Amino acid sequence: MAHPKHRHSKSRRDLRRTHDFAAVPTLFTCPNCGATVMYHHVCPQCGYYRGRQIIEKKTE
Repeated sequence: MAHPKHRHSKSRRDLRRTHDFAAVPTLFTCPNCGATVMYHHVCPQCGYYRGRQIIEKKTE
């Protein structure tokens, strides 16, 4: 294994870790029912995707 000859500073360590975080998913509001939905996913509330009904949901 590699053994560093000199210690890296906290600044260099933190600069390396700047990209090590989970990305926040992009959300939008469903034009049919107004629920918050992730992009490229069927709306879990009404079952619509891109203006078409994909999943038949039971209405109470």
